[in-house]
Amino acid sequence: MPTRNEVGQWGEAIATKYLSEHGYTIRHHNWRHDHGELDIVAELNGRIHFVEVRLRRSDQFGKPDETLSARKQAKLIATSQAYLEKNDLIDISAQIDVIVIELGPRNTVARLEHLECAIASA
Repeated sequence: MPTRNEVGQWGEAIATKYLSEHGYTIRHHNWRHDHGELDIVAELNGRIHFVEVRLRRSDQFGKPDETLSARKQAKLIATSQAYLEKNDLIDISAQIDVIVIELGPRNTVARLEHLECAIASA
């Protein structure tokens, strides 16, 4: 049985592959700051996309896109702003997206959805 960390890395790998196949350039994986962590930082057409990956094997505890608490959203906003500041990208257009992955039988991808601008940043 894979660990939670291994499942998370697998979900991020699926999301990275999806983004790459759709023309995104991956800038960073698991970028950390005092505020938190950004799963994927990608770029498309001069716009920075901070991508939170939500993967679930079942919906016993809710659908993946329903699991982003207000606290987690605030951390994502603060961390994405820190990324822009640290990398001198204050004037660059940016958004926070969510990639939702639901696994089916034998860990097949039953659903992958890219929710653009899923979290309104300040």
